[in-house]
Amino acid sequence: MLTDAELGTIEFASNERSKHIRVRILSTGLKVTLPYKKSEQDAMDFINSIRSKLISKQEKIEKGIEKSNILINENTQLQTLTFKVEAKPTERKNIYFSLKNNTLNIEFPHQTDCSTPQTQQHFWNGISYFMRKEAKRLFPNRTKQLADKYGFTFSDVKIQSSKTRWGSCSGLKSINLSLYLMLLPSHLVDYVILHELCHTKEMNHGVNFWRWMDKVTDGKSKTLRAELKNYHMPQ
Repeated sequence: MLTDAELGTIEFASNERSKHIRVRILSTGLKVTLPYKKSEQDAMDFINSIRSKLISKQEKIEKGIEKSNILINENTQLQTLTFKVEAKPTERKNIYFSLKNNTLNIEFPHQTDCSTPQTQQHFWNGISYFMRKEAKRLFPNRTKQLADKYGFTFSDVKIQSSKTRWGSCSGLKSINLSLYLMLLPSHLVDYVILHELCHTKEMNHGVNFWRWMDKVTDGKSKTLRAELKNYHMPQ
């Protein structure tokens, strides 16, 4: 591990299966995977050759994180697809969650400092739990509805906690959907599901793929894609 003045902390790890140097970009640094015969100096030579691109991507990640920091406290107005979130201080001695009448109530002790990372993590753990339950209830059925409507076939639907992508599709036509889709409006949830269903026909993002997307979105794929970029997952 080393610290770079521009890129932050750089962590190195070797992987015998890797054939190339791989760089994972974080807002605070880099995580680098090395093939067995490559050294840290080899990795730094590669990093320096693309340094400007790495810095640019880090800046974009930072901007995305700033947009996606949703602070949960008593002033929160967070709406998911099926429930809103309300947090309030009470006489309780611990943090309590209750979903009733389409409202997730979070009750916390009066002395709680809601701004700490630990408290925010606790809040989001609870919110994510209920979003996952709702996602499992809604998304497989919606995927089947859209597949039947447009003539797609898929093997199954899995709900994951990915914060790097809204959805994905495997070569075996297994569709993975992030539980954080619960934070999107319904028409963008459909867009993501349709995106993954189109991958059951075309696994790349080539011309034929976007023809499929235009077909199932009435020619609105570019507009919907641009709208989706305005939404960010909570960090």
